[in-house]
Amino acid sequence: MSLSSHLQELKKKHQTLSDHVEVMQRAPGVDDLELAKLKKKKLQIKEEITRLATH
Repeated sequence: MSLSSHLQELKKKHQTLSDHVEVMQRAPGVDDLELAKLKKKKLQIKEEITRLATH
């Protein structure tokens, strides 16, 4: 897999997580632990995108 296609895939995953987090935040009775896990995963992906894009 080339670097650009890997970055594209990471960006898609990040956007999907972002959309999911938004939906969860609007829902009543949301599981705070699950939401925190999703946000952490989203941040990890964002950091990896940044790291790869700067190299």
